[in-house]
Amino acid sequence: MTRRPRVGVVTFPGSLDDRDALRAVRFLDAEGVPVWHADARLPDVDAVILPGGFSYGDYLRTGAIARFARVMGAVCEFAEHGGPVIGICNGFQILCEAGLLPGALIRNRSLKFVSRRIRLRVESTASVLTGGVEIGDILEVPIKHGEGQFVSSDGELGRIEHEGLVLFRYCAPDGAVDDEHNPNGSARAIAGLRNERGNVVGLMPHPEHAVDPDTGPTGGTPLFASLFEHALERVG
Repeated sequence: MTRRPRVGVVTFPGSLDDRDALRAVRFLDAEGVPVWHADARLPDVDAVILPGGFSYGDYLRTGAIARFARVMGAVCEFAEHGGPVIGICNGFQILCEAGLLPGALIRNRSLKFVSRRIRLRVESTASVLTGGVEIGDILEVPIKHGEGQFVSSDGELGRIEHEGLVLFRYCAPDGAVDDEHNPNGSARAIAGLRNERGNVVGLMPHPEHAVDPDTGPTGGTPLFASLFEHALERVG
């Protein structure tokens, strides 16, 4: 019998997409494992998802308090040992605050909350989330955030580009990257990043809301498939 990957989903005070992430994991035939923000250790899991929401009410800055949650010590240790860690929306913000990914996420350029389907262009396959897709693939997924504008210093942006850390860019249906299809004003239309090893990934769009054809687009399905495959390879 083939072993199913065990994917931990962390719940912080204010998380609201934790149940959706667990549902997506289970819908795609993996095992979802709830993890509490106050846990000192992770359960026996093969990958970790930090979900979207408004952890600790987004006080101070998005993700700034969650970064100090007790469970984050275990998450950082898991990542340091090569474990796959995925931050979605608020989870991406937390990863940046924790120093696991570069840059920061600030208020959308429009100063308005945006909630709609967008398209992502895959920029790199060198990550646990994109190993099953191709560079240039276009994925349709939803976004819903008020603070999704990725920013960084010019020097850091240069390093991010030089080292190929950009995973996704917001794009038009034909793959063109332009200001019209950049929903939050992110620098260089960056929608997602990886760390140098490719085991830590953050993205603002919500792949967990894009796996069921009965409810919307399915651009998240190949991303979860890649995550599960890498999680099982690590176990093996």
